[in-house]
Amino acid sequence: MRKKLKIKENVGNGGLLKRTMIREFKKDSLARYSLYTLIGILLVVFIGALFIPRASYVDVNIIDQYLAPMTDGHILGTDNGGHDIIAMLLVSARNSLVIALAVTFITFVFGTILGTITAYYGGKVDMIIMRMTDFIMILPVLMIIIVLVTIVPKYNAGTLIILMSAFYWIGTMRLVRSRVLTESQRDYVKASKTSGTSDIKIMFREILPNITSLLIAEATLSFAGNIGLETGLSFLGFGLPAGTPSLGTMINEATNPETMTAMPWTWVPAAIVILIVVLSIIFVGQALRRVADQRQSV
Repeated sequence: MRKKLKIKENVGNGGLLKRTMIREFKKDSLARYSLYTLIGILLVVFIGALFIPRASYVDVNIIDQYLAPMTDGHILGTDNGGHDIIAMLLVSARNSLVIALAVTFITFVFGTILGTITAYYGGKVDMIIMRMTDFIMILPVLMIIIVLVTIVPKYNAGTLIILMSAFYWIGTMRLVRSRVLTESQRDYVKASKTSGTSDIKIMFREILPNITSLLIAEATLSFAGNIGLETGLSFLGFGLPAGTPSLGTMINEATNPETMTAMPWTWVPAAIVILIVVLSIIFVGQALRRVADQRQSV
């Protein structure tokens, strides 16, 4: 009987969350159009990149170097390697988004699990983990990543994901911890403990579903931050390995004064894509955060 009640409660919570999200996006036209824009960009980037051969963005063609837009079939022109800007844009955006998605997923899962365990058990467990996170927070993380990138042998995209994920789970962990601390004091948690429900089931089947909307909002905003982090590292030359296109490496063309002013087509499209994607994610994340606040108040 109690299992049936819990199933009905979870279904009801899921339905309430869905209705609240739909109502919020209907009310906020900016967030709604941002969501449509973000979905459209992701579909174009990931589907379009599948039809671009590797040779088109790896091989150098000096003859077609720095062609202006609408020249020889290159709608947006070419870069210093003679690569078509549209092809480079699709492949670079795919690489940057994949890195950001992977880092977001890893930090989200690890931060959520660790934050939940820390808050639920408290005591020495909480003290040890929080002191560890306090120490990591005061480190110059960006500089450490740059140093590690230069000394790690056989550096690749997977290495970059691991390095970024190793330091950027702190924010998610602290947010989840603060919320679980509140939830763990509620009556339904105390009742579950009294009835003999295991700690694992209480944490991950009862507490976490009640903070789902908050987790979605946090993951969305973390995704935007990770896009900025990856493009920033690539812009500085410490992101993806040489030969792997990134939005940051495309914007790096602006560091050349001649290219920045006389050949803006080599870097402006990448800057526009980053701006649109990040702003769309922020607007969607703000709407999801309002959903989390409304659900919490309920």
